[in-house]
Amino acid sequence: MSSSHVALSGSRRPTKAGTQRLRDADPGAPVEITVSLRGPALPDADDLPGPALSVKEYATKYGAAQADADKVKQALEGYGLKVEEVSLPTCSMRVSGTVAAMEKAFQPHLGIYRNAKQGEYRGREKDVKLPAELDDIVTGVFGLDQRQVARRKSQALNVAPAAQAAAAHSLVPLTPADLEARYHFPPGDGVGQEIAIAEFDGGYLPGDLAAFCAKHNRPVPQVTIVPVNLTPLTVQQIMQLPRPKRIDALAEQMMDVQIIAGLCPKAHVSVYFATFDQKGWIDLLNTVIQAKPVTLSISWGAPEDDPTAFSKAARTEINKRLAAAASLGITVCISSGDDGSGDMMTDTRVHVDFPSGSPFVLSVGGTMLTKTGTKVVEQIWWEDPGTRFDDAGNSTGGGSTGGGVSIFFKRPQWQNVHVPSLNEGSIDGRVTPDVTALAGPPFYDLTLLGHDFPDGGTSASAPLWAALIARINALLPAAKKQRFLTPLLYQAGANGQPRGKSACRDVTIGENPSYPHPGIGYAAGSGFDAVSGWGAPNGAALLAALQ
Repeated sequence: MSSSHVALSGSRRPTKAGTQRLRDADPGAPVEITVSLRGPALPDADDLPGPALSVKEYATKYGAAQADADKVKQALEGYGLKVEEVSLPTCSMRVSGTVAAMEKAFQPHLGIYRNAKQGEYRGREKDVKLPAELDDIVTGVFGLDQRQVARRKSQALNVAPAAQAAAAHSLVPLTPADLEARYHFPPGDGVGQEIAIAEFDGGYLPGDLAAFCAKHNRPVPQVTIVPVNLTPLTVQQIMQLPRPKRIDALAEQMMDVQIIAGLCPKAHVSVYFATFDQKGWIDLLNTVIQAKPVTLSISWGAPEDDPTAFSKAARTEINKRLAAAASLGITVCISSGDDGSGDMMTDTRVHVDFPSGSPFVLSVGGTMLTKTGTKVVEQIWWEDPGTRFDDAGNSTGGGSTGGGVSIFFKRPQWQNVHVPSLNEGSIDGRVTPDVTALAGPPFYDLTLLGHDFPDGGTSASAPLWAALIARINALLPAAKKQRFLTPLLYQAGANGQPRGKSACRDVTIGENPSYPHPGIGYAAGSGFDAVSGWGAPNGAALLAALQ
């Protein structure tokens, strides 16, 4: 290592199995990166501000110093890089330059890699190195490596057999009206609420949303597409794809929008599109923080301890931005994962999804409905997950709710429950999920490419909770609006019970073991557990508890 450079802590990127380095990156190719800067220490999960901060208050209290930004700018320009934008409130800088200039500044040894899932992409291994004078100022460099770091399982590819089984028991996909009735949504339509959705791939079909709303007699909400650092596919581009790829590019994205639209038709919905790499996550959260919606729905993630996914530095920087969101009163609803306790890792340990395991989010698990005679029971979603994988590493089996005990994030004091980790020697970590809702059979009644298309997964239960939070926020008095919900669920309400207990219906049947088959996992039981949290929502009771 050059004496003028030092390794950036937490930046190492081991190569994923099945990935091949083909050649060095073209020295003249353009690159854009996001550089994270140090800032004042953020509050931890137990010291979040009481009333939510305004964006201006947050920027004043926690933004980066102008002197730090100036020093970084001067240093990077000396390597031939250009600073395109500085955001002191989010402690970030957007920087561009050629591969050759990036090599001089950060010594990443960029190459072109290939794997079955992503194809060819620009990547790197080992550490990023910083100019020594920036060692205490720069906390992250993102965008040099374009590998995909998170996933959402395409439940659409696996719902047909499960839907047929549900139909055999006289269960049909749930409509918005069914969901409102099952989960006792309070009256309203989300008027005046700003809801954000995070997407890292694909596109958007307004015609499908219009058809969905017409089918269910709901007005079409105002939807704004926000390209962060990715322009979503156009209708023309989508229709040129083979049908399987069309479904893959649309099913999950349209599900998010339709679930929220059906339950909050008068809200303003912003759909943020960013690249599927670490830079995309940082850039998207930076953008959402400054918009300050009441809630953000994220249906993407990866095992928190998969070294080939998020680097340690990326996990830290993403968690900082989630802490910022919580300080602003934004409840970030994140799916707990669709592959049970194994979370698509092929060892004998149990795994928690990230960012679902962050203490600054509302982690949302999944249930399914079963019918015996005339009785419909809501239980843990489990359909033989994690038992089969294709060449690209995708699970081709069933699915199950994620949930467990984090090995990285300690359990905050306000999460006053205790679930022993099934991993020997693990810390007393943050427990996921906090709550749950429908993810499995009989799924959600949705529209795709002009046709009925039932779909689900915890990718569906997360936007359902986002919609419920927006509906409730619209009805709360001004002093109670825009609050980070998760800690409130663990605090005692007026009746002396935790709000989560009094505002959720306990789910007591089922478990989430997955790989290796049958694996080990967590089980539902009476009260809080690591597969359903407090349980499925009773919206009217939650509104009362928050008032």
